[in-house]
Amino acid sequence: MHAPTETTVHTHEATGTHVVTRFAPSPTGYLHIGGARTALFNWLYARKAGGKYLLRIEDTDRERSTDAAVQAILDGLAWLGLEADGPPLFQFARADRHREAAESLVASGKAFRCYLSQDEEAARKEAARAQGLAFRSPWRNPDHGTPPQGASFVTRLRAPSENEFIRVQDKVQGVVTTAGREIDDFILLRSDQTPTYMLAVVVDDHDMGVTHVIRGDDHLTNAARQTALINAFGWQVPTYAHIPLIHGDDGKKLSKRHGALGVEEYRDMGYLPEAMRAYLLRLGWSKGDLDIVSTEEALELFDLEGLGKSPSRLDFAKMGSVNAHFMRLADDHRLVALLREHAARAGKPEIAQSDHDLAIAMAHLKDRAKTLPELYDQFGFILAARPLPRDEKVQKTLSQEALGRIARLHPILAALADWHHTEIKATLDKFAAAEGIGFGKIGPPLRAALTGGLPAPDLAIALELLGRDESLARLGDVM
Repeated sequence: MHAPTETTVHTHEATGTHVVTRFAPSPTGYLHIGGARTALFNWLYARKAGGKYLLRIEDTDRERSTDAAVQAILDGLAWLGLEADGPPLFQFARADRHREAAESLVASGKAFRCYLSQDEEAARKEAARAQGLAFRSPWRNPDHGTPPQGASFVTRLRAPSENEFIRVQDKVQGVVTTAGREIDDFILLRSDQTPTYMLAVVVDDHDMGVTHVIRGDDHLTNAARQTALINAFGWQVPTYAHIPLIHGDDGKKLSKRHGALGVEEYRDMGYLPEAMRAYLLRLGWSKGDLDIVSTEEALELFDLEGLGKSPSRLDFAKMGSVNAHFMRLADDHRLVALLREHAARAGKPEIAQSDHDLAIAMAHLKDRAKTLPELYDQFGFILAARPLPRDEKVQKTLSQEALGRIARLHPILAALADWHHTEIKATLDKFAAAEGIGFGKIGPPLRAALTGGLPAPDLAIALELLGRDESLARLGDVM
């Protein structure tokens, strides 16, 4: 019995190494929020290090991979501002290179051709499982016998010996040690000579020069097997960082009912890309007591040491507050353009007001909303067409006494020289004093006449934003 041996893993953290990260989604559906977070972490790490961030489309599942899904991934990354440094690499197109790599291992004795039938393989796997061992093919032994004439075969890695250990230093999980007996003689090339995922990933990462693999911890079990394969090739092992998955607010694995939606759906729900980046960043990464970290700040602060070991939880309330923060900071004219896009996407009537007028209103209204749909609702009183509909509650507010006051106020407002909310407020206060009433008597009916009960800011500001002509016309409608 030989003493256990340990495989030394040389990672890419040598001084001066140029950092290359990659995001490698499968095009079998939309770009979901977990994938977007993985892309963000890879993008940030490469950007901060002055390296490269690459995109690989792992489209080897030909039945489920679609062009539409590829486009959805590209569109999602573009919306988030996470475009790769160069065109995407498509894994399926590299099958010849993968086969060539596998054959080189056969030639060097690190891989072998296995002629076991499916029944023989199943029986041996069951026997190995009963002993707590990984599957080993008898064909790994060079003198096992002569291959059957014309029999099909698969190509397998000659796995590490049972008394060998593979030790990987993971930036999130710490030291991960795997015994050789836990790694099977896994398949590199199927019987039809198509490469497996495990082979393709290792070869592509090497050929792309990937130095850091940042991915979900559902791939953690792959790290030891891929390291064994990398060692067989004699290549350098990348630095691994396996990040915990995102869970729902109930602590369970994220699903559609929790909000595991495509990135484009978050766009349509009215979130800003910079807000999504900031929110995704806090799902698994932290720095001191910082709460909201902008992309600009993250490019200075991001590191792998800040990645947490515990699963994070998707919280729509927090996502909304983060989005509200970035809407307050956003350029007003940009928000106007986004508001028009939202209206068109949601099938709303075309917005007739000018960009100039909308931008002026935006400065007053954007603080009152967390998403673009909410912002559109805040603009509702401006966008509403005359005559405004009046429900029973609004109609009740417009009593005969109130309408009389509005009739007396109308010419005073019409004569106002400067249509600015400070002047309007002073005029309204002066009018209330002249009428011998508190502002609470004139405010509600005036608001009802101007907005039809729709949400609106301070009354003087609402009058300014509506403009003199529209305000006087709306008051005239109820008089």
